[in-house]
Amino acid sequence: MILPGGTGPEQLDQAILAEQAGWDGVFVWEAASGVDAWSLLAAMAVRTSRIRLGTILTPLPWRRPWKVASQVVTVDQLSGGRAILGVGVGAVTTDLPLTSEVTDLRERAAMLDDGIDLIRTLWAGGTSHHGPHYDYEVERDDLAEVGRPVQERVPIWVVAAWPRPKSLRRALRCDGVIPQGLETPDDVRAMRAWFADRGAPPGLEILTEGETPADDPIAAREQVTPWAEAGCTWWMETRWEMPHHGPERMRQIRERIAAGPPS
Repeated sequence: MILPGGTGPEQLDQAILAEQAGWDGVFVWEAASGVDAWSLLAAMAVRTSRIRLGTILTPLPWRRPWKVASQVVTVDQLSGGRAILGVGVGAVTTDLPLTSEVTDLRERAAMLDDGIDLIRTLWAGGTSHHGPHYDYEVERDDLAEVGRPVQERVPIWVVAAWPRPKSLRRALRCDGVIPQGLETPDDVRAMRAWFADRGAPPGLEILTEGETPADDPIAAREQVTPWAEAGCTWWMETRWEMPHHGPERMRQIRERIAAGPPS
């Protein structure tokens, strides 16, 4: 379930309800301001015991990668190894107010690649990274020691646009794909074949998203099944219509969560 918005307490209550209702994961939207995604996920980590927790998504070029690495590690430690990091270049039109951040797509893509490499280095206990966009050097080994995740490899899910090869190749370095441009289950099959031909890592996750009804489990199952059969491994239940935080939207979110996931 992707939580579209609301206050911190509202989203925390939704995450607790989602675990009780049998969902596999709760993901939150990370915007430039408002409720902080990783503080919220840390609260969810200590109030739940099973459900996976992550962002859909973190606009990595507009964050300091070493801070993101620290935030994810904190959630992973507090949750006992349930953190997932979803990353992308960020959407200029919806995620970013008027600031001095980089908006050129090519440069943001390069920053995304370098940021992923830096985060992996830090999670592995490294203390030095010198890439095309980021330089990081620290001499204190204790920071590296306490900043290790519980999971041997924290999953990084990355946005990839189908059928753009450069974007897709980035996903080969990660653990999951947040696809753009998939219109039918046949597109999923074609993308899976593309990854298989290029030695994709085993267990590469492929996401798809949509809205299923809370009051008709048969219809929900019929909607999700073709995507699962095509090779998608996660169905991300969404409610993106604005406003994200109004009383009626919050009621709809709780109602859908309480009904349980499509199965």
